Formats: sequence, C-alpha cells, structure tokens
Amino acid sequence: MLFIALLAVVLPLILLAVFNMPAMKGMAISAAVVSLAGWFFWHIPTNVMLASILQGIHKTFPILWILFGALMVLHVLRHTGAITRINAGFESLSADMRILAVLIAYLFGGLIEGVSGFGTPAMVTAPLLIALGFTPMAAVTLALVADSTSAAYGAVGTPLTVGLSNVAPSNATDFMNEIARSMTTIDLFGGTFMPLMLVILLVTFFNRGKKSARDWLEMTPWALFIGIAYNGFAWVYAHLIGYEFVSILTPLTLLIIAVITLKTRFLLPKTAFTNPWKGANFAGDGVQNDEEVNQHASGNMSLLTAWSPYLIVVVLLLLSRTIVWLKDFMNHAIDLGWVNILGIKGISSDWPVLYSPGFILTLAALIALIVQARTIKPFLPAAKTVSASMVSTGITLMVTLIMVQVFSNSGMNTIDMPSMPTYIAKTVSEHMAGVWVFVAPFLGELGAFITGSATVSTLTFSPIQADVAATAHLSAPIILALQVIGAAAGNMICVHNIVAASAVVGLAGKEGAILRKTAIPAVVYGLLIGIAGAVMLVF
Repeated sequence: MLFIALLAVVLPLILLAVFNMPAMKGMAISAAVVSLAGWFFWHIPTNVMLASILQGIHKTFPILWILFGALMVLHVLRHTGAITRINAGFESLSADMRILAVLIAYLFGGLIEGVSGFGTPAMVTAPLLIALGFTPMAAVTLALVADSTSAAYGAVGTPLTVGLSNVAPSNATDFMNEIARSMTTIDLFGGTFMPLMLVILLVTFFNRGKKSARDWLEMTPWALFIGIAYNGFAWVYAHLIGYEFVSILTPLTLLIIAVITLKTRFLLPKTAFTNPWKGANFAGDGVQNDEEVNQHASGNMSLLTAWSPYLIVVVLLLLSRTIVWLKDFMNHAIDLGWVNILGIKGISSDWPVLYSPGFILTLAALIALIVQARTIKPFLPAAKTVSASMVSTGITLMVTLIMVQVFSNSGMNTIDMPSMPTYIAKTVSEHMAGVWVFVAPFLGELGAFITGSATVSTLTFSPIQADVAATAHLSAPIILALQVIGAAAGNMICVHNIVAASAVVGLAGKEGAILRKTAIPAVVYGLLIGIAGAVMLVF
C-alpha cells in the first residue's frame, strides 16, 4: 500500500523530471493514475471522488486569478514604459546580476510573501528579473528558490496560525511564538545560506560565459552578510514582536540595509557580474515587443511613479490583512467559495475574490494605468490577451489540483484507512524515528511538493510530527519548527507553483527542467536545517 500512496509523489517526479514531459501531460497522467488507485485500492466512494475532482477544479480559479493579476501588472508596466524606468533604477544601484537576484527574488519577493503568500512572489518577481535581462529559465528558477525562507511565516504567519492549529494547545499564541522562535534559531544556520545559494545557482546554471568558482566566491562575504542579517533580524522580531510580522518586517529591514551596503560598497567585489543577455526581449506572455511599448513616459517618469503598482500592492495587502473591518469586508463581500461540495463535510474550496492577491494586483494595474498613462483604454484589450494566454496553464493547474485533492481526501474511504499522506508519514516514522530530526524537514517538503502549500503541508503532517517527537523523546517545538521550515522549502519544487510561475514567463512545457534545478537547493536547504535542528536538540 505504501507504493500506491507514493504514486502522487513518484509519478510527477518521474514524468516531469526524468522523462521531461510537459506538466499538462505529466500531471494529467498522474491525476488519472492516482484517482484510479484511490478508487480501487483506497476504496474512496464515488461521491467523495467526484467532490474531490470538483474541489480541484474550483481551487484552480483562485490561483488563475492571482496569475491574471500578476500578468496585468506586467502588461501595464511594459505599456507605459515603467519597466524601463524600474530597470534603470536598479542599475543605478548595481548592474551586477548576482546582487539583483538577491535584491529582487529574495528580499522584494520575501516582502510580497509576507503580505500575500499563495505562491504570489514568484509570479511577481520573475517578470521583474526578466526585465533586467535574466533569461526566463533563470528568472523563474531564482524566483521559486528564493520563495522559501520567508514562506515559513507566509502571509502574516498563516503557516503557523492555520498550519499548526491541529496541535496547538489552548494558549495558541504563546505556542506559535515558541515555534517561531525555534524556527528563527534554526534558520540562523540554514537560512543564512539562501542568498549565497541563489548566487551559486545563477553563476553555475545560467552563465553563458566562462564559468569560474570566483564568480560566486567573491560574492560570498556580501551574500552571507545578507543571509545572517536577514535571519538575525527575523530572530529579533520573533522574540520581541511575535511571529505574525516576521516575514513583513524582516525583508523591509533588509532592503534598507542592502541598499546601504550597495551605496557604501560594503563587502562587495570590485568586479561586476554584468548581464550577458543584455538586450534580450521578453514577450512570452503575449505582451508587446519593446518597439510597441509606450516609451514616451518612461524618460520623465519618476522612480516612485514607476514602482507605484508594487507599492499599491504592498500597501493594499498590508491594510487588508491588518485592519479587521476591511479584512472582514474583503473576505465576505464577494465570496465564490464552495462549502461542503456535493454535501460532503470537509470538502470545500475558498475563493474570497476581493481578499485574493489577484484582485489587489488587478486593481494595482488599473490604478497604475491611470497614474502612468492617464488612460484606462488599454485595460480591456490587455485583459483579453492575458486571459487567452492562460488557457493551457489553467488546464495544467486543474489536473494537478485534482490529483492533489484526491490524494488529500483519500482518508474518506470505506475501509477505515488513513489518508495517503498520513499513511506515508506514519509508515516512514515507524522506521526512522531514530533519525527523525533529519526526516522532519523533508516530510514538510514532501507535503508542500504535493499540496502546493506550506500551510496545508503543516496542517496535514504536524500531528504526526508531534506524535513522533513525543514517542522519540524529542523537543516538539524543534520538530514542528523543522516541519514548517521544510514545508516552506517545498515551495521551490511544488508543481503548481512551478506551473504558475512558468506561465508568467512564457515557459509552459518546461516545468520538468525547472524542477530539476530547484530540487537541488531544496535538498540542500532540508539538510542544512536538519543539521541545525540536530545541534539544537543536543544543546
């Protein structure tokens, strides 16, 4: 039965990463096989199976809504020429691609993660990287890998608040803060290496010029400083303020510190790793080529005006997540969620349209058109173009999420079996309790790889992690911290995150190649935090 349960993990890996199938085909096959396995071996009733399929279909639309908003912002920035101004602003700080990768993917992406979550950071930062000359493959890989450390806290602490709700005692806030403090201590070692990992990825896989270890060695002091400072401030905020705002305050603080280091050339090499693809044009999402872009405004456009869509996004996300009445209104004003699908309790799909980052991104695109171009006429044509470009992505996400929901709901069966993910976790824990501190983060990664969410991974596996900790006499806060961090690292390899981010940069069909690259840092990060957890258990 273990082999049957593992089909949802093994098949996507084989079909996408080994056979290099496009995700649409590979995930369709995986969904069909997992559904049949659930039907014949797990004895999932017909109504549960149909409800799970409908749940997967419904869950596709909130993700497409976010993707639509991200693409609309990109269209507007290119139409008004703001992307050229943003490009110039970054280059005035540094033309070094290694630095830009850390600034945009890791720090700015971390800020977007802190106020949004939902896989939004990669969809926002990948186009920005491309505008600065990164190839689409480099941009999407870096964006996915960077959305890891900050994702442990997600949108204002959601992976802890919701993810650990199954194991939280009555004093939940104190419990969550204890876990968060353990997480930041672990990441003082593991997370510190993430900026350097981005630099190594860039110069190793995406440098078309002469490759040399010097290209990343000379950036090591600065990259490690950013990593230490990031996780050091996360530790301070977790201990002094609380876990909800760690992923908002930390990247904001480090963006300021990073700019200061660039201005003072602190720990930076004398040479610059400049862009070997300068002049490359990105039109993979159907946007206009550079010669069609309205460039007349970009020459006189202020940097603040050019950045206005992203500033609007950050401000609106912060307001909608922190002001209680506004949060309540946006959650319920237009609610297209589906509760208890086909009457089955527990099979539901949320879609608060206004609360979604998709609405906020779309609204930001509309406001940016007014601010930057003084017209909204291009909005509807752009919306039609974006919608047409998303069809294949929508199908791919749909079959992926159908597989995910059948897998997750397999506990609703007629033979009293645990769900497939729970069965996997329990079977593994029975044989590996002695080395569980190294297994715990990878169980979190496994959950995120399949479900596409650090929160859902933690919600699913935290009871098992807590049980193993109690049985093996391990510190529960440390083991649960490893689960949450590992689940966040799983964002790098999550299939539907890869599908969505690939669609933004025009790389549909290349998901397997992306997965092969992001799997390396995912494994390395898991090992690093496992080592850190082991050290904490000893001391």
